[in-house]
Amino acid sequence: MTRITNGPVAVLGLGTMGSGLATRLLEQGIQVRVWNRTAERAGPLAKAGAHVAVHPADAIEGTTVAICAVADGEALGTVLHGPDGVLAEGPYPGVLICTSTVAPEEIVQIAGDIPSVLDVGMLGNADHARDGELRLFVGGEESTYEACRPLLKMLGKEVVHLGELGSGMRMKLCLNLLMGIEVQALAEATELAAASGLDRQLVLKTIAGSGFASPVMAFKSRRLVSGRFEEPDFRLRLMAKDLMLASKQAAAAGLSLPLVTAAAETHVRAAEQGLGDQDCAAVTRALTPKPGHET
Repeated sequence: MTRITNGPVAVLGLGTMGSGLATRLLEQGIQVRVWNRTAERAGPLAKAGAHVAVHPADAIEGTTVAICAVADGEALGTVLHGPDGVLAEGPYPGVLICTSTVAPEEIVQIAGDIPSVLDVGMLGNADHARDGELRLFVGGEESTYEACRPLLKMLGKEVVHLGELGSGMRMKLCLNLLMGIEVQALAEATELAAASGLDRQLVLKTIAGSGFASPVMAFKSRRLVSGRFEEPDFRLRLMAKDLMLASKQAAAAGLSLPLVTAAAETHVRAAEQGLGDQDCAAVTRALTPKPGHET
């Protein structure tokens, strides 16, 4: 397969990460065609030179690669198989790069409809995506990976080919499993400290500066100090989804992972309380004592 270096490239889904990826490609001189379910998100990219498509089938016209960065498996199915989806007019001749975090088996199923597929677990935030500083963990055939490697290296400071299709998602679920548990552990320690009469800000400062804190804990501690969970880095409902996916993967492998199970239950409960579109650090609000409870 010929190496893919200069596009045009479609970016389907312009959430936090999709917008960052599209911006990075434009800054690297790549022709970019974008689509999003709500068209207003495409405005800044249109000003930067992207072609804004009215539906996914339009976005992929003339492209060699389509990067799908939608929120979940349901959205991915709609983008691919919907009335105006990628596959509406037949097989896609280019490479589909799926950066959406979905079950690994869903990625394998996609390969039955699209011959060239890579699944990419992305580690990083919106700033990393815009600056080409992501860490990318890739699953898929060696030849497809090699063809897309120059493009992937524009997007990530580290690009690792893990092996067969689905490997990227397996790695991403492991990474998000750790993040979900770490953030919940930080929130639980903070709530216990506050309920015991300790100063919340001092406790968070102490934890963030200690050897017990991971980088993600130090980063999320600022959210907990401010109590502001709007404009999320990573939505709580997506964390709930990923923890549930990890729990299902564990069950399928015959593993008992009690921390994952507990974290998934807490995040699902928090989402049901209306916190799903806030930052995942808002899980702390599912832990606070009920009004009238004596401490």
